[in-house]
Amino acid sequence: MAMVHCRGCGKEIHESALTCPQCGAPQSTSLTVITSEKRILPAAILCFFLGFLGVHRFYVGKIGTGILQLLTLGGFGIWALVDFIMIVIGSFSDKQGLRLTLWT
Repeated sequence: MAMVHCRGCGKEIHESALTCPQCGAPQSTSLTVITSEKRILPAAILCFFLGFLGVHRFYVGKIGTGILQLLTLGGFGIWALVDFIMIVIGSFSDKQGLRLTLWT
């Protein structure tokens, strides 16, 4: 049972602690981020050419909002444009809420 010092307050804590029980400071320097298996490039291409039909949302598994985009022609183009920008900057997520981070 190894003890280390908190990165925030300096109190002695267990080495496996993710946060300090005293001050709440995060202790891990390498946080594992889980990202989507879906890729940015196919989503961006689908959104650019067929965004008004919501095809990119079907690609990432968001069937319900894909149908809404299909019925409203991509929110009259505005919703599809916002989605395209979000895809390109890496803020778009799939059905499970995991961000699309890999291009290919």
